[in-house]
Amino acid sequence: MAFECFQCGECCRHLGYVHAIREEYGDYRFLVHNHYTGEETQVTVDPDKHGLFNDKSLFEKLPHACPFFRHRPGSDKAMCIVHQTRPEICRDYTCWRLLILDHSGRRAGRIRNIRTLCSDDSHLTNVWASCIETIDEPDDPKWEDEMIRILRRAGYSVRR
Repeated sequence: MAFECFQCGECCRHLGYVHAIREEYGDYRFLVHNHYTGEETQVTVDPDKHGLFNDKSLFEKLPHACPFFRHRPGSDKAMCIVHQTRPEICRDYTCWRLLILDHSGRRAGRIRNIRTLCSDDSHLTNVWASCIETIDEPDDPKWEDEMIRILRRAGYSVRR
């Protein structure tokens, strides 16, 4: 199944720990430094997003967000304002549709696409294999609701 972005912004909320603007060249062009890999990438703010770059209000609420992360005005939809020239690490990223948290609120697993579990939590993996993989429901929203009920009974919480 092809990846579908829901523009939740979860991918970029903490990327300020990873990406920093090393240099500003003018004309909305920048050199971005990756703190972990040392890679540097030249990026340019997409022409239709110059106004969004100038609005830094998002960082009051999300101080560790990527310097090129913004919300679409008037909505909760998130976006990368250098999408056309974004760093390779961002191009390679695949997202999750649902986040599964254990009883202490730590990430236990993620649902990629619609019906694919990514987890190192052995209990969650067992619940998935014995109770969820066997759900025979073709309607995805109904399947998802049933899967969430099962996970909650098993002590997990699910974030959409």
